[in-house]
Amino acid sequence: MDTVNNRTNRQYVKYIMSLGHFCADFAQGTLAAVLPFLIASYHFNYATAASLVMVSNLIGSVIQPLFGVLADRVDKPHIVTLGVVLAIGGMACVGFIPSFTGLCIAVIISGIGVAMIHPQGARMVNRMADESNRGMSMGIFSFGGNAGFTLGPVCAAAAVTMLGLKGTLTFLLPAVVFTLLMGLFYRGYGGEQHMMPQEEAGASGDAKKDRWIPFLQMGVLITARSIIFSGISTFLILFAIEAFSVSKPAGSAMLSVYYGVAALSSLAGGKLADMTGYKKTLILASVVLVAGMIAFAFSNSLVVSVALIVVMGVGSSLGYSAMVTLGQLYLPNHIGLASGVTLGLSVSIGGILAPVLGMIGDVYGLRMVFYVLAALSIVPLLMSFIVPER
Repeated sequence: MDTVNNRTNRQYVKYIMSLGHFCADFAQGTLAAVLPFLIASYHFNYATAASLVMVSNLIGSVIQPLFGVLADRVDKPHIVTLGVVLAIGGMACVGFIPSFTGLCIAVIISGIGVAMIHPQGARMVNRMADESNRGMSMGIFSFGGNAGFTLGPVCAAAAVTMLGLKGTLTFLLPAVVFTLLMGLFYRGYGGEQHMMPQEEAGASGDAKKDRWIPFLQMGVLITARSIIFSGISTFLILFAIEAFSVSKPAGSAMLSVYYGVAALSSLAGGKLADMTGYKKTLILASVVLVAGMIAFAFSNSLVVSVALIVVMGVGSSLGYSAMVTLGQLYLPNHIGLASGVTLGLSVSIGGILAPVLGMIGDVYGLRMVFYVLAALSIVPLLMSFIVPER
């Protein structure tokens, strides 16, 4: 019976952790959609509003690797549940806080929750996968996060438009669903009883060596990709309003198109990585990203820009699973740390620099922000040729 239960847990773990990833990135996605309403209500400028994104991500960048180290030492899946409660709970409070200081505290709590989810969740997915489907398993996990980013802005815009800022309370629904599912599938979960053959080999002293130089090279790629992803997430709605005079809900819909394409691309990219290799997938994604970013920055047509949002979504996430999986393969003895850094940097480091992009937008306009992001997209392309396949 225990063997059957273990197999059942292994079968479902990537889906349950994908839902947890959905909740984490749902919380982060709602912040970008709520920003225009906060600007209208409290008269923030772009730099001040973007500071909320920075505060949310700064704490994640600092402590997420620490949670990764913790995940390598102590296997506690329910850390993910607590993280979901904090991540979504913090954002649910945003609509009830009138002061900037209070808003910072709320997004810090949310950022801590997000930092708790990624390392433990990704480590569990990696442990339950084998060589033939590791990319696809990570693709399913990544899909959950991107789906959260997709639905976050739409749900946030709809809730706040209909109910006012206090509509953020509705964000709690995904957290409730996930908590119930975790209680159902992981009652009595124990890390040792779920140890996979590759971990048993590591425990016996036959572990592969960590490769820190390729991991640092991947870190450069991830950092550049993170700034681009965060820049699009933070400023696409505001840019659409400024450049094309669209409504706030329409701007949120454009951001959701980007996130939706990114979600599907991360799922397809996982399968593509299993079939063709991680490095080739990264190169293809980087080429598409450069082309989409440059064309979007110079586009003056709303229709063309929406089409290019699709291209940018493919470019930014097709290589996401390959990026995370390669990071884990470079550090086979520190999978939790690798997951914390790759998944954390893929979102949080860009959020830290959001105020800098906001200041550029205040002085030169938001189109200049996208010129900067387009130039930066060349970095992931160059690094995708440098990092090794294994």
